Amino acid sequence: MSAPTASVTAPGWRHVYSGKVRDLFVPEETAPDARPAALLVVASDRVSAFDHVLEPGIHGKGELLTTLSRWWFHQLSGVPNHLITETDALPPVPEELAGRSMVVRSLDMFPIECVVRGYLSGSGWKEYQATQSVCGIALPAGLHDGDRLPEPIYTPAYKAPLGEHDENISFERTVELVGQGDAAALRDLSLDIYRRAATIAEARGVILADTKFEFGRDPETGAITLADEVLTSDSSRYWDASAYDSGERTASFDKQIVRNWLAANWDQTGTPPTLPHEIVEQTVLRYRELLERLTGTHPL
Repeated sequence: MSAPTASVTAPGWRHVYSGKVRDLFVPEETAPDARPAALLVVASDRVSAFDHVLEPGIHGKGELLTTLSRWWFHQLSGVPNHLITETDALPPVPEELAGRSMVVRSLDMFPIECVVRGYLSGSGWKEYQATQSVCGIALPAGLHDGDRLPEPIYTPAYKAPLGEHDENISFERTVELVGQGDAAALRDLSLDIYRRAATIAEARGVILADTKFEFGRDPETGAITLADEVLTSDSSRYWDASAYDSGERTASFDKQIVRNWLAANWDQTGTPPTLPHEIVEQTVLRYRELLERLTGTHPL
């Protein structure tokens, strides 16, 4: 199990922010109001669901997610991403953080989670039952939970501050937030990446049901750049293709195990209950299996 971020020192780096799962550091010499030369993004073992950070964490999760993100960044050739490969001029990354951290460029982040759904599930299924649409996008009648959609749909969300709920928004609202050109570019790029990734996953017996991306603008080049994690078990809904074909649509490789247990044991008021040991272990095994299936390598 990797040590909690709070107990790890990173000589040469200064902690500046902690989100639900990730912690950010900047080079120590960075002035308070200056743009840092780079960011050190550390994936913790924390797990969140229903906008709450849960206890305990999923041991080894940070390293598993980071390994998968790096693999996907490599697969998505031609899509600008925030990874920095030349790090000689930056402080070294402590050995205990190396497996679960990425050194990345500082971007001007868009306040939008770019969600793409290829299948009807989760909150999308709930909304469809009530309105026969998802985020204002009308869908055919007669669909069932887990059905493949005629075409992938783009259903963005507004990124809420820590402790608040993300808000599903319409494409028109994204235009208001970032402008017509950037809104269209984010939509088109998200749909393109989803289709590419879904094809790669399908060839390995895995269904990419839905996912979310985050993008920023590179202040030097102006390019819209893929950032944060990408296509991980935390940001995506993955299913076992063979199980899906046989009618079992709940064989997921993501934290749906955690969501299902919480939904059955918590009314989403007050503090979430502690996750049982068996739920933590089942989640770890599924995360590991997904990484092995996609990359062809056996995680430690």
